[in-house]
Amino acid sequence: MAALPAETRPLLAVLRGERRDPPPVWLMRQAGRYLPEYRALRETKGGFLELAYDSDAAAEITLQPIRRFGFDGAILFSDILIIPHAMGQDLRFEAGEGPRLSPTLVDRTLADLEPVPARLEPIYGTVRRVRAALPAETTFLGFAGSPWTVATYMVAGQGSREQAETRRKAYRDPAGFQAIIDALVDATADYLSKQIEAGVDAVQLFDSWAGSLAPREFERWVIAPTAELVRRLHARHPGVPVIGFPKGAGGKLPAYARETGVDAVGLDETVDPAWAHANLPEGLTVQGNLDPLALVSGGEGLDTAVDAILGAFPGRPHVFNLGHGILLDTPIAHVERLLARVRG
Repeated sequence: MAALPAETRPLLAVLRGERRDPPPVWLMRQAGRYLPEYRALRETKGGFLELAYDSDAAAEITLQPIRRFGFDGAILFSDILIIPHAMGQDLRFEAGEGPRLSPTLVDRTLADLEPVPARLEPIYGTVRRVRAALPAETTFLGFAGSPWTVATYMVAGQGSREQAETRRKAYRDPAGFQAIIDALVDATADYLSKQIEAGVDAVQLFDSWAGSLAPREFERWVIAPTAELVRRLHARHPGVPVIGFPKGAGGKLPAYARETGVDAVGLDETVDPAWAHANLPEGLTVQGNLDPLALVSGGEGLDTAVDAILGAFPGRPHVFNLGHGILLDTPIAHVERLLARVRG
C-alpha cells in the first residue's frame, strides 16, 4: 500500500506539529490482554514471546484494536527486551513475575554475550504484514525501549522499582556502564531504522524507569543517549517523528524536551497537563495523559478526567493517550466511552 500524504493521517500530522481538533487518539498497550480476541489467540499460540516472534500472530494482534475501536494509531506488538535478546542474553517470561534476562551484566560485560541478530527478523516481518493491512488513515507506530530502561533489565536481569543494582553499577563503573549504553544506542538506532524501512510511520522510545535517576544521572543516562538516538534517526529518516516517553521524569521534562530533539513528549499520569503546557517548548507536540485507573473506573470520573486533559493544551498539538499502559481489567465499554468523549 502506498503511503498517503501526512495530512490524511491525523496522528502523523499532529506528530509533525499540526493541531487537530479533536485530537487523534491511541492507547499504550492497546494491543493486548484486555481484549478477548487477544486472549483467544494466545490460548492457541502459547506464551508472550512465542506471539512476539510469530509475525502472523503479532500482526493480527497489532490490528485487533484498530478493527475494534478505529484508533488513529496502531502500535507494533512486541517488547522492549527484544534488543537484549538479540544482543545475546536469554529472555524468558515468568508467569506472574514478568521478564527475566540472563546472564546479568552486574559482573559480566557485553563481550561475554554472543549476539543473535536474526532474532530481530520476525519483528520486521510483523511490520511488513501490518503495513499491508492497515487502513489508509491509520498511523503505524514502531517502538523500542530507551537505552537507560533497557540497560536496567540487562544489568539486573529483571525490573525493579528503584533500579538500585543498575544505579550502583553506573556510579561504581561509569565507563563500563557507558559501554552498555553506547552499545544500546547503536543497536536501537539500527532496530528502529529497520522498522521504519519496513513500514512504520513514527517511533516511540519507552523510558519506563527514567524517574529513578538523580538530575546529573538523568542528564547522562537518559537525555544524552536519547539525543544521540534522535539525531541518528532524524539523519537517516528525515520527517519520521520520534516520540519520547520518559515516565516519571516530572520536573526534568522540560530539559528532556529541549535537549533530546524529540518531536513529541509523552506525559505520564502524574504530570499536571496545565504545568506541561506552560513549561514545555511552545509548539511541541504532547501525548497523554489519562490515568489508566480512570479508564478502568469509567463513569463521570472518566468523563471529567478526559475533559480536563482535552482543555489543558489550547493551541498546542496534542495526541490523546493514557499516562501509561492500559490495564488488564479495563472494560471494553469504557474504551468506547473514552473514544466517544474525545471525538465528540
